Amino acid sequence: MASFHKLLTGTYIHRNFLKPRAALHPFIGVHFVHCSSSPLQKQVAPADRVSQQRKTEEGLQEGHHKEVALDITSPDKKPEVSFDKAIRDEAIEHLKRLKDEIMAHWIGPEGRPVHEVIMEQARVVWQFRGKEDLEKWIVTSDKTIGGKSEIFLKMAKNNQSALLYGTLSSEAPQDGKSTQSGYCAIVSKIPMGAFLRRLSYDWSQFNTLYLRVRGDGRPWMVNIRQSTEFLQRKNQMYSYFMFTRGGPYWQEVKIPFSKFFFSNQGRVRDFQRPLIVDKISSIGLTLADKVDGPFFLEIDFIGVFTDPAHTEELAYESSPAINPDLFR
Repeated sequence: MASFHKLLTGTYIHRNFLKPRAALHPFIGVHFVHCSSSPLQKQVAPADRVSQQRKTEEGLQEGHHKEVALDITSPDKKPEVSFDKAIRDEAIEHLKRLKDEIMAHWIGPEGRPVHEVIMEQARVVWQFRGKEDLEKWIVTSDKTIGGKSEIFLKMAKNNQSALLYGTLSSEAPQDGKSTQSGYCAIVSKIPMGAFLRRLSYDWSQFNTLYLRVRGDGRPWMVNIRQSTEFLQRKNQMYSYFMFTRGGPYWQEVKIPFSKFFFSNQGRVRDFQRPLIVDKISSIGLTLADKVDGPFFLEIDFIGVFTDPAHTEELAYESSPAINPDLFR
């Protein structure tokens, strides 16, 4: 009986002094508690002390094991889809983006100091250094109307440029309506803000478009679209030609904004007016030279810069009868 009494006394001392110390260890305490537990201790431990021990273990698991905790889901259990949670998360994301836009507006244009923007002479708007840069563009061809032209966009081998390639076919679709075909194009996506608001580029401090390309000698059409909310002006754009030289050398193309001519639905208008460069929505490149066969165009970057020697506002003449606004 004496030896049995000593055994119970030692068990009580071990439970009341050694076990709480192990439970308070931030890394191995919880595992040590489980390893030192036994049916005998569970019978002797009071209910309030067991409850306190469980709270201590739960606090340690939340505080110190949060980073290493794994969410193990049974393969037979399907995850629950909550539309309320999805809408709430989407609203929170848009509110965060709206906050960033407001803060960037107070700090300066595009989140940069005002003096830095004023002194800026050149800006790279689009560059191609990874697959995320390709996602800012959309490729299209006459396949949308039944044609046979194909166009593809991918990163070059050195991941320092984008390669635009495909095959141009001027064969008209066999739909009984179309008589012309043969075009391939690439268009930049319109920048979107919080709550799916359409944003625009402000190039008012620049006067020239700057492209670094390497082509196969084909002429391309550079198209610029303005940001407008009027439905009747959605097909209006400003265009100018870009002639590639071919060969292995890079080519720097500089097109003043005054050279872009105004067109609507592919037709050059008699009514010409200068490009409004503070509301630019997108830019595009179109190939439609009616020469069937393969083509390629490698693009390094597309940007804008200020040419102090260029002071022209509009390169095209007009008359008061056609464009009276220019003569007021």
